[in-house]
Amino acid sequence: MRQISDQELLVRTDWSRAEVDAIYYQPFNDLLFRAHSVHRRFFDHNRVQISTLLSIKTGACPEDCKYCPQSSRYHTGLKREPLMSVETVLEKARQAKAGGSTRFCMGAAWRNPNERDLKQVVEMIKGVKELGLESCATLGMLNSHQANALSEAGLDYYNHNLDTSPEYYGEVISTRTYEDRLETLREVHNAGINVCCGGIVGMGEEAAGRIGLLHQLATLPTHPQSVPINLLVKVAGTPMADEEDLDPIDFVRCIATARILMPESHVRLSAGRMRMSDELQALCFFVGANSVHVGEKLLTTPLPEQDKDWQLFSKLGIESEVSEHTPDINEMVG
Repeated sequence: MRQISDQELLVRTDWSRAEVDAIYYQPFNDLLFRAHSVHRRFFDHNRVQISTLLSIKTGACPEDCKYCPQSSRYHTGLKREPLMSVETVLEKARQAKAGGSTRFCMGAAWRNPNERDLKQVVEMIKGVKELGLESCATLGMLNSHQANALSEAGLDYYNHNLDTSPEYYGEVISTRTYEDRLETLREVHNAGINVCCGGIVGMGEEAAGRIGLLHQLATLPTHPQSVPINLLVKVAGTPMADEEDLDPIDFVRCIATARILMPESHVRLSAGRMRMSDELQALCFFVGANSVHVGEKLLTTPLPEQDKDWQLFSKLGIESEVSEHTPDINEMVG
């Protein structure tokens, strides 16, 4: 396979599948070097963006995503919870800011929001913005009216993941199509909202499935401003509870390839960090991961204790993106 030269390290959306294959499959040390070089070129390589994600409406989702404990089709023991009040959400946002987050993300287990609930979410977004935080939401599929309403409220980012490659998608979800997801991304982009879009690896796909996801993301008309790479969290009661663990080296290959393909995007270590060693996370930061979620949970699945995150950042000499409320790392670990 043809190797990609340093001169071709440009912000491109015309990557061929053969080029992505060549990047992903190159010798591991070469991949580490190339990804880190790109990371240093486009970002402060010792700084990460900190986000907090809150489930503002939990459970009873009608979709059949085989990885998701919030689907009403699976018996996972998850308690259904209604949409939170605006004040409850804003109190959580205040706590997130005090803990060092610069972005507050709100997730609701909907196929798509109804108008009544959307109005309440709009008030949440306005309140989060008044606190001086970036705002993000993930509410399911959107039409143009809904995307524009969120944009007018000041929403900074909208998350809507592709989950996997087009070829493997049918093994994961049947209740919405790949084109449905792409259409929501178009509506979000047209409304002027930054796109947060990535996927999940370790769902039983072969390497070709991971490469296909990265190729799809990197050939969108505009790269997502934020690219979360999730490692499957295996939840009892879901169809994917017994999937074989993904090799950590393969996970690093995903992070590194994403960094090379989408050099201006924040690449986020998202779900699955509870199963990652400090050494694995350090490799991910080295090859280009520069955003993480912190807090007690990522929607419904656990995250590392926040003190543990700050201790890891301190060991690695990593700082968080500037926030007037970002804790002093030395103080937190001392």
